[in-house]
Formats: sequence, structure tokens, C-alpha cells
Amino acid sequence: MIKKFFLMACFLVTTGCVGIPEHIKPVEPFNAQKYLGKWYEIARLDHSFERGLTAINAEYSLNEDQSLSVLNRGYSVANKEWKEAKGVAYFADNSNQGHLKVSFFRPFYASYVVFELDENYQYSLVTSWDKSYFWILARSPNMDEKLKAALVAKAKALGFETEKLIYVNQALPNETNR
Repeated sequence: MIKKFFLMACFLVTTGCVGIPEHIKPVEPFNAQKYLGKWYEIARLDHSFERGLTAINAEYSLNEDQSLSVLNRGYSVANKEWKEAKGVAYFADNSNQGHLKVSFFRPFYASYVVFELDENYQYSLVTSWDKSYFWILARSPNMDEKLKAALVAKAKALGFETEKLIYVNQALPNETNR
């Protein structure tokens, strides 16, 4: 009995965070090739793994097995150094849908749900398994204020706590390199 409980607990821990929040629909069709490359974090809800960082970006590249390599970077002004996290992402269901599962600490995976994406892949709205995670990403470190306001309004209408958004400063001190 204890062995069954342990196995069930392990299953829930390793798979429980790859769902989709209520009223959120992943983008379809989704083209991973177009999503590859660098994305800048425009805004996010606070969470511990990016706290204290600025100039945050993520870079996606294709692995031989068709998974995506993920490199998240941010600059710690306090420590005067770049912080990096490397991970891997796989499609949760199918490669035509913007729902991936990403891991920075295998065997633990979390949802990466792209639920808004413009036709030219220049901005996206992303969440995880629940609405306490939210990001506005763009191909450029700056975003038009009207577009940003429209994306924030969309997120608010979907139930995200947009009044708690952190707007990321993409400017760096002169002594750093990107």
C-alpha cells in the first residue's frame, strides 16, 4: 500500500504541473520554427526564479530530437552578473498547439502555454499550469504602449492579476554585455 501511494505521489508531482488554466486556450496553429530565437520579457507576475533580475530574455533553439532548448537569462544589478537557467521543452500534446512542458530540473515539468501570439510572431502572452504565472514577451526589448495596454487588458479579462505586473527594465549598465 505504501509503495502504491509513493508511486502515485511521484506521478502527481512529475505530471501535475503540465495542465492548462481554466478559460485559457493554447494558440493553434503554432509553428515552433517561427517561435525559435530570442524573446524579451516585457512584463511578468512575480516569482522567485526571476526576482531581482533585469534585462530578462529567453532564447529558444531546436534540438536534434525536435525538443526545444531553452536558455533564460537575466542580469542581477546587485551582483553585477548574468544569471542563466538552461532547460528543455517538449510539446505537451501535439506540435501544432502552443502548449509545451518545460523542465529546468528534470524530472519535474511545468506547462508553458502560449495563448496569444500575433501572426508575425512578434509578441506573445504566456502562462503556466495556473494563472499565478504570466509573461508578456516580445521580439524587441521595447513594446508600443498601446499594444502593451491592449495585451494587459486581455490578460485582466482572462483573470490574471495584472495590477501586480512587474514591467521589466531592459536597459543595462554600460559595463555589461548582452
